[in-house]
Amino acid sequence: MNPISRAIAVILIVLGCIISVLVQPPQSALTVPPPVQQSPRRGGDVAQTMNFGRHFQELGVEGSIAIYDLNSDRLYQHNPQRNATAFLPASTFKILNSLISLETGVISDELAVLTWDGIQRQIPAWNRDLNMREAMKLSAVWFYQVLARRVGHEQMQKWVAKVGYGNQKIGNKDDIDKFWLEGELRITPNEQIQFLRRLYKNDLPFSERSLSLVKDILVVEKTPDYTIRAKTGWASFGEETKPQIGWYVGYLEKNKKAYFFATNIDIRNPNDAPARIELTRRCFKDLALL
Repeated sequence: MNPISRAIAVILIVLGCIISVLVQPPQSALTVPPPVQQSPRRGGDVAQTMNFGRHFQELGVEGSIAIYDLNSDRLYQHNPQRNATAFLPASTFKILNSLISLETGVISDELAVLTWDGIQRQIPAWNRDLNMREAMKLSAVWFYQVLARRVGHEQMQKWVAKVGYGNQKIGNKDDIDKFWLEGELRITPNEQIQFLRRLYKNDLPFSERSLSLVKDILVVEKTPDYTIRAKTGWASFGEETKPQIGWYVGYLEKNKKAYFFATNIDIRNPNDAPARIELTRRCFKDLALL
């Protein structure tokens, strides 16, 4: 090949390489897969962004809240780690205790009266004969201790396990009238909401009558716009040497929709107790439900 032909061949090769580089897609586009558009997860699996924390700061309390919107399957919460932490249920267990007591027939209905034993207790309003409707409203401990003893350890354990309530540990026979106050039983705020959802949907292993009666005595506020069914709880009430935990659990019904809540706080002095309800109401106002 003469020099001119060789030069032309070299030029053609170089031009071919340049053209191939210009038309070839960038290497990164060949080796890196295109981004995948992820489908949004179900709302109930994700803590929705709400600034509930400011209410805890303003009221000077430590704790958590979870509000579950059943219709949209959304969970709104503050302090999710605490919402997954188990605590003594205290008087929130009265919800299940009522169901079990009605179902087993140890009390006939919400109006049947139990006779006060004459022992003076911390809350003056407890010191009289009461029916279940009154005892729930007043959170009368002695009334529900009588019911628990009537149900008995074996039956109580059976029903607590059947419902799958918390860790299902009610202790031994001697603990039958105190296991929810100072025993081994524990439940998380998230589990409280699951239990309340099942109550609302009649998905608990009780008769429609028992479920209906308990739902009725749980009503704490009813207006033309909404109804709130709820129960407070105060673990280690009156025991200054033990950490005291406050509960407020239940659900709000509005426009044929249900919103379940579990509020849990540290009670360091008696002034903290009303914050259980106030926190819950403020958070509902943030969601334009009150």
